[in-house]
Amino acid sequence: MSKLIQNKLLIIPLGGLGEIGKNMTAYVYGNDMIVVDAGLKFPDEEMLGVDLVIPDITYLVENKHKLRGIFVTHGHEDHIGGLPYVLKSLQVPVYGTRLTLGLIEGKLREHGILDQSKLIAITNESEIVVGQFTVTCFHVNHSIPDAVGFAIECPEGIVVQTGDFKFDQTPVDGRKADYAKMNELGSKGVLALLSDSTNAERPGFTSSERTVGATIDNVFATATGRVILATFASNIHRVQQVIQAAEKTNRKLAIVGRSMVNNVTIATDLGYLEVQPSTLIDIDEIGRYDPREVAILSTGSQGEPMSALTRMARGTHRKVEVYPGDTVIVSSSPIPGNEKSISRTIDQLMKVGAHVIYQSGSGIHVSGHGSQEELKLMLNFIRPKFFVPVHGEFRMLFRHTQLAVATGVDPENVRMLELGDVLEFHDGEARLGGKVTAGSVLIDGLGVGDVGNIVLRDRKLLSQDGILIVVVTLSKQKGQVLSGPDIISRGFVYVRESEDLLDEANRVVSSTLQRLVTENVSDWSGLKTGVRDALSRFLYEQTRRRPMVLPIIMEV
Repeated sequence: MSKLIQNKLLIIPLGGLGEIGKNMTAYVYGNDMIVVDAGLKFPDEEMLGVDLVIPDITYLVENKHKLRGIFVTHGHEDHIGGLPYVLKSLQVPVYGTRLTLGLIEGKLREHGILDQSKLIAITNESEIVVGQFTVTCFHVNHSIPDAVGFAIECPEGIVVQTGDFKFDQTPVDGRKADYAKMNELGSKGVLALLSDSTNAERPGFTSSERTVGATIDNVFATATGRVILATFASNIHRVQQVIQAAEKTNRKLAIVGRSMVNNVTIATDLGYLEVQPSTLIDIDEIGRYDPREVAILSTGSQGEPMSALTRMARGTHRKVEVYPGDTVIVSSSPIPGNEKSISRTIDQLMKVGAHVIYQSGSGIHVSGHGSQEELKLMLNFIRPKFFVPVHGEFRMLFRHTQLAVATGVDPENVRMLELGDVLEFHDGEARLGGKVTAGSVLIDGLGVGDVGNIVLRDRKLLSQDGILIVVVTLSKQKGQVLSGPDIISRGFVYVRESEDLLDEANRVVSSTLQRLVTENVSDWSGLKTGVRDALSRFLYEQTRRRPMVLPIIMEV
């Protein structure tokens, strides 16, 4: 897509389709473009050594002269986590609510780009004009305060993107969703709705966050020892209820985990958390109090290897040790792929004698996403002509399309998109208009995008069967072997118990080199390929394993 037709609206999903996380959607009209969200996701088991995954922004970079701003729905990692990497390539304004920008500021400061970034605060009353787009906001309920959806208007019509939402009739902060504004948008006529699909497979309504507060209150009141609660650091509503439970039961609350400390500090400074000064104590002070007077708020609800709760469970945390009689609450549901690490953490906690509350049916967690009846309610409020499910895996998107049709959306007007698809709107009609570059960029340490499929394949091979390094020195003039071959094994076989196998492998390499030299094969590439093929074949015949074979041939 090198050339854009001026009088068409283009909607291009660059993330958040077919997966949970790294949400990003581009809107283009003529020479103007805006982006909604710039998130990340955490790697799955196949992404060995990878730290984070962000959307591929090649299309945005190629069209950066059109980009007018990035609008952020809320402050969760899957919606803001990619911003530091995006803003290093694209210096554009970022629009978000106060709490969202507070969390973004912390990230940009860590990356050293806060001073060069332009952050603009918005509210649910804001109306922002950028190029040919007019963006208005409406408040939605989610597991973090200050979440909004966007109504994006251009000459082609109004498109509504919900962000993550549910309809909570008793929200912790007392702020209900903007039902009137959503209904008003539907009355105006909405061209298309892009809606959160995370819980599209779950029937009924999602329970109110306040139900978790009642359970937390009960546990804090009845626990005879310390209470350690782990949840997402960004779940500010949950954190508020933990603070309230500690204050009701006269427990001092200590906070552990860098992200939890940072988020609580930011939310408190901005007025999104209410806490009495005497409630919070430093983690170093917990030993001064009776266990019945202490509670600890921690990260690690997903069993992350370096998180506070996981280190407590392993007995490696520098400041907190779990004792028999402690009550540990894992207040979250597993993100797909994290089930094993969470189970391992729970097992370790139980082995040291802690009472662990973790089942989803125990009332210690509710989702921040709307279930089927809430998704239908959103559809009935907005009443879109076209419907595009976003924010979810394929089966969730598919189920959401069925809900849309059930509420009256014409089946012909439902669009299931893939990353990079260009959905064109012109004169009230929609069609697919090709594809742009889209996908994932892998972040490993300080490297951004330098780990790809080939590197991951090599890492997987190394993890499965190990590596064999063959070092040989050849005479440049005569092609004779001057030293070696020396074979080094790592992760393949235990050398002291496999001497016969390695001796035979040595002979295979020597004979292969002699044959290649006789055949006048003198280039390094040919020699390495011959050695690799022969040794790989021999090792597979002997062991039924395929280690990575790395020949190193030196000429003198």
